[in-house]
Amino acid sequence: MNTSEIYPTALVIDDEAFMRKVLATQLRSLGCKGVICHESGEDALNTLQQHKDDIKLILCDLQMPEMDGIEVLRRLGDMGYGGSLILISGEDNLTMSMAKKLAHAHGLNLLGGLRKPAQSAELASLLSRLPSPVRKTERSRQTQQVCAKELAQGIRQGQLVNHYQPKVSIHTGQVVGMETLVRWQHPEHGLLYPDAFIGLAEEHGLIDQLTHGVLAGDHGALAHLKQWRQAGFELHVAVNVSMDSLHDLNFPNVIAQLAQDAGIGLQNLVLEITETRLGTNMRSVIDVLTRLRLKRVRLSIDDFGTGHSSLAHLQELPFDELKIDRRFVHLAHQDQSADNMLAACMRIAHDFGIETTGEGVETEADWLHLQRAGCDIAQGYWIAKPMPAEQVIDWLQKWPSRKLPETGAAHGATPCAIAPGSHAIT
Repeated sequence: MNTSEIYPTALVIDDEAFMRKVLATQLRSLGCKGVICHESGEDALNTLQQHKDDIKLILCDLQMPEMDGIEVLRRLGDMGYGGSLILISGEDNLTMSMAKKLAHAHGLNLLGGLRKPAQSAELASLLSRLPSPVRKTERSRQTQQVCAKELAQGIRQGQLVNHYQPKVSIHTGQVVGMETLVRWQHPEHGLLYPDAFIGLAEEHGLIDQLTHGVLAGDHGALAHLKQWRQAGFELHVAVNVSMDSLHDLNFPNVIAQLAQDAGIGLQNLVLEITETRLGTNMRSVIDVLTRLRLKRVRLSIDDFGTGHSSLAHLQELPFDELKIDRRFVHLAHQDQSADNMLAACMRIAHDFGIETTGEGVETEADWLHLQRAGCDIAQGYWIAKPMPAEQVIDWLQKWPSRKLPETGAAHGATPCAIAPGSHAIT
């Protein structure tokens, strides 16, 4: 990754001179154009005020004299700091976990935490987690500029573009599916991400048209799935669904008709519902989801563990898959709090007989940790970043040559890749 294009200047705040030197060297080797180091939080914040348009990344130690890292977080929140943040600590996992929660509470863009001594590979992984802040700023500007009329026109004119991210069985190495991630190829603003238009679609009653555009047509997810299956890759395709659609009692019939038109069996379609958006008025939602399941559509609860009534949702709704949120997966092998949440999610899923998918697998260590935990499926940048549809078959053909790590005989499986004609799912 060329971080010089993403983080022109990084600010390191640490009272240990050796640690400042190590981090500065690592950042420069990863491509940062400039690195500013301070041992004092107060001095660092003064520098940030003077160069707030240039500093897009801050690395901050938690344990410092005078102004500690917690106070720095509070001050950054008060300043409305919009860049990215990495926490550094030699403290215990619980302290780091609490500091991360505080950073999120202050509205800060936290990439994650580094344990001392910092490893360059882990720093590189954190820097790759989010798109460029420059791009993010542009996306925010674009969000303000697009309107419902443009979106409606864009949907009609086929400007929606699907990208796909693989889902891989941890214990066999087989590619079992692809998650659909919609983009909007705007004629003026370029490629827009969902945060620029999904809310707009829901607010102006365009979400059903958008969902139809994602699924149907020659460039829709169902058509792409048919192409992959004709090429010998028997996958499923997952599509995110708005809660607004789940209050439409005709929604199951619409989905069934789209699949029939595309020549795709409904058992090869997964609909993902974000847990944090599940509401309290559940009667119509239960009706719609149950009918979808009767039609053999697979149902997935996304971002599990981030909502407020996870157990109730699993008890009331007919989910087949539980997707564990990335904050409980990435670096869980060295964060006891995250690992505890991962283990709890796994126990709950297994008790309910639900398949588990771990999101945010960004390192080999993440993969191995999920494998040891007994997770079923992995998804994340370590496997592959989201890709355009035209790249999927080429990626699937190359996947068998990738050597996957093994934890030994923990689960009695030898990693292998899906081959044309094999059956990853039924």
